[in-house]
Amino acid sequence: MGSFSIWHWLIVLLIVIMVFGTKKLKNIGSDLGGAVKGFKEGIKEGGAAPEEKPAEGAPVTNTVAAEKTTIDVEAKQKS
Repeated sequence: MGSFSIWHWLIVLLIVIMVFGTKKLKNIGSDLGGAVKGFKEGIKEGGAAPEEKPAEGAPVTNTVAAEKTTIDVEAKQKS
C-alpha cells in the first residue's frame, strides 16, 4: 500500500496529458532539453582556460553594457 503500481502512474500520466495537452508538454520537454544543453555547454566553458587579457596600452571595452537593451515603457501622470 505504501508504493505506487504502474496503474497509478499511468492514471497520473493520463490526467496530466488531459490537463496540459500534448503540445504544451512537448514545449516543456524541448525547453528543458535546451536548458540542460546550455548548462552542459556552460560547464565545459567554465573548465576552459580563461581568455587572454588585453595588453597594458590597449583600451578596455565593456561588452556587457553594449549588449543591454532598453525597455520602452509608458509613464502615466497622477491626476
